[in-house]
Amino acid sequence: MSLEAAIPDARLSDAQGPETSEERNVSLAVENMHCGGCLRSVEKALHAVPGVTHARANLSAKRVNVRCDPAQCDIENIIDALAKAGFKAAPLAEQADTGKEDIDRDYLKRLAVAGFGAANIMLLSVSVWSGGGGGDMDETTKSFFHRIAALIALPTVAYAGQPFFRSALGALQARRLNMDVPISLGVILATAMSCFQMFNNSEQVYFEAAVTLLFFLLIGRWLDQRLRTRAQGEAQNLLSLQNGLATVIEAKGAHRRVPAHTLEAGDRVLIPAGERVPADGTVLSGKSDVDQSLITGESAHVSVRKGDVVYAGTLNLAGPLTMRVTAADDMTLLSEISRLMSNAEQGRAAYQRMADRAARVYAPAVHILGAATFIGWLAAGAGWEVSLTYAIAVLIITCPCALALAVPAVQIAAASRLFRNGIILKTADALERLAEANWVVFDKTGTLTLGHPVLLNGAEISDEQLRAAAALASASSHPYAKAVVEAAQARLGHVAVVNGVEEVPGDGLKRETSEGEERLGSPKWCGADDNTSASLWYRAPKGDKTAFRFSEALRPDAAETVHSLEDLGFGVTLLSGDRAQAVRTMAETAGIEDWHGPVDPAQKIAYLKDRALGHKVLMVGDGLNDAPALAEAHVSISPASSADITQRAADFVFQGEKLGAVVEAIRIAVKARSFALQNFAIALAYNTVCVPLAVAGYVTPLVAAIAMSTSSILVTANAVRLAGFNTGERT
Repeated sequence: MSLEAAIPDARLSDAQGPETSEERNVSLAVENMHCGGCLRSVEKALHAVPGVTHARANLSAKRVNVRCDPAQCDIENIIDALAKAGFKAAPLAEQADTGKEDIDRDYLKRLAVAGFGAANIMLLSVSVWSGGGGGDMDETTKSFFHRIAALIALPTVAYAGQPFFRSALGALQARRLNMDVPISLGVILATAMSCFQMFNNSEQVYFEAAVTLLFFLLIGRWLDQRLRTRAQGEAQNLLSLQNGLATVIEAKGAHRRVPAHTLEAGDRVLIPAGERVPADGTVLSGKSDVDQSLITGESAHVSVRKGDVVYAGTLNLAGPLTMRVTAADDMTLLSEISRLMSNAEQGRAAYQRMADRAARVYAPAVHILGAATFIGWLAAGAGWEVSLTYAIAVLIITCPCALALAVPAVQIAAASRLFRNGIILKTADALERLAEANWVVFDKTGTLTLGHPVLLNGAEISDEQLRAAAALASASSHPYAKAVVEAAQARLGHVAVVNGVEEVPGDGLKRETSEGEERLGSPKWCGADDNTSASLWYRAPKGDKTAFRFSEALRPDAAETVHSLEDLGFGVTLLSGDRAQAVRTMAETAGIEDWHGPVDPAQKIAYLKDRALGHKVLMVGDGLNDAPALAEAHVSISPASSADITQRAADFVFQGEKLGAVVEAIRIAVKARSFALQNFAIALAYNTVCVPLAVAGYVTPLVAAIAMSTSSILVTANAVRLAGFNTGERT
């Protein structure tokens, strides 16, 4: 299967439209973006910059893509705007390739320090609580132990808490709140009050609470970072395969090794056996087998020879190849896949928008609740120390970390799982819509079938008729048109390129000539007998008509896929613009009882609207005439071989020849919805149980720290389960 149109240009699929010649795209790395609130603040700050027409932040990659008018703003204006909002940004090109590894190591070092400090302070606290192991501990010894705990806690808090303190300070300087503000406030208050109590020889200090809180928070933050890195890694690992060295063949035949990212279109490159293809290109000489499994998900090797297309990152297995570069660096198929996944990750689905709204009011609510707890207990006569202790516990336990992670963690895990199965998620809310679907509508040619029809009656067609029809057909990507061109090239050796060809969706191709209009398309449109076995007709300017008959094969797992969909409770329909007899034959072979043909694009849309009255329809199609239906459906999937406009209209793109990707995507979407709801339930149950207990004074700061961090870890761990569930199980 060709991957020529496998992934549409992510820049053109952006909801904001394509970049104009007067605009510039800028990509920045934003270090201290930790939550949905940060993401919104980044985008809000950028949209306020004069000249910025579009800004989209990616929380997973900690990046932001900005489109701006260079006459009104430059990169310094953008960085300054982010700095005023409390975010440190730098051009992406200035970021080291090991940036994510550096962040991981930084978290691990702080985690190790916090763990060491918490363990030692806890030992001191246990000694104080137990009275020294031999009875009541005297006040001098207690005071000594408290001072040792302070000597451990103060530098530990100062070092391990820096990620939270910096984030909170930046938010406050920008006059906003984020989830790190109550965390920092709780840690600082617990530490400060413990120091005060230590100097006043009080019975209680909470150094262990402050340090243990940071320890568990860092575990959750590190796990979240690892999850996001893994999600980016699915595409980035592939992208890294084109970052090695390439052998360029110079004009005089000399060979020169250069970094692959410096290649340009038109360069001649030698690819020895065992090396990866450094860029997209066309084979000039040589014959070999290529492993494209990292891109297509298909394990079978593909044979390539002169004239075939090869893609960056694929592995040359057998013999040396010489190719002409057609696309390199960030213009390759792998780069488009990475951009497409990034667009899906940085979008906000319905569940995520709901969680964002809840988190937006959470931060001020936390501070109000903490202040109310302090005032309430103070009014009840508990004393300021006890009241402040309870308020600190409330600040700690009500941090919305679990709520903020509930959906992004699942969305990232699901996108990664889909990608590993050769399915590209294009829009953030598509998973939710796919999980709601209960009816599937298939197109026939190129969707239910492999899209490689073969011309059967070529011997009955004259060279002149074949040449004229092929000239029109060369302007289309429809499988039947490609079959006509292939037949003409095989017999005539060359197909002329003509101008003025217009494609009419659902009908065919036409062109005005000096002798009149010529057409290539459906029998009805060409004025032919619709009862023949021909699927395509050519009508010459003078009215003469020529029939083209084809044979085509179903995808190897089409019948199995239809059966699986019916087992899952889906209704299945086949809609096609082909002849009724051809549609009937394919429907019976695939096991589809509900079929309709021939239908034009308007009739497809009418069917979808009628079916949508009682069902959520998943449309699977590949042709130009399917694009309106894909846009009309509740959710849509397109094969990688489809036309660019069709892929832009679809919510998912699947690669390879297996139609089972549709079932796989549905199962993953249903599981993702289930896991997201489970995460919401975890966050809700945690707050429902723990917050009232903290307000009532039954939770110490130490217990609050453990409970809050445990909820975040549970949410992240639950999302990670999505990567390993059995897709063969019934959903």
